Amino acid sequence: MRRLESLGWDLEAEASPEEVKLLGKLEEFIVYLDNNRHFIVNYGDRYRHGEPIASGFVESAVNQVVSKRFVKRQQMAWRPRHAHNLLQIRTAVLNNQLQSYVERWYPSIAGEEDHRLAA
Repeated sequence: MRRLESLGWDLEAEASPEEVKLLGKLEEFIVYLDNNRHFIVNYGDRYRHGEPIASGFVESAVNQVVSKRFVKRQQMAWRPRHAHNLLQIRTAVLNNQLQSYVERWYPSIAGEEDHRLAA
């Protein structure tokens, strides 16, 4: 992060239109990394500690979550913004968490009859 930030300082001193655009993208990237640092896997640490770094299980989970809606045979197409929201809901259903989320968001229905949720 420090290297990226120092690169930004170097770019600020130059200030050509291309560098201003690059600086904007660099700042976006730094914000992305900062916001997602807890979710970004440090593969070097995992390797040094003998932990697996394979992604097959992740790819399998993504296929399970995404496949029902994003296969080419489907007649419906989703825009990325809407797809993101749909995938969050689908993931909550597959993890058996949707009901607890809904109860937290809408406490008045928490005590009502148990409803089954379909993935």
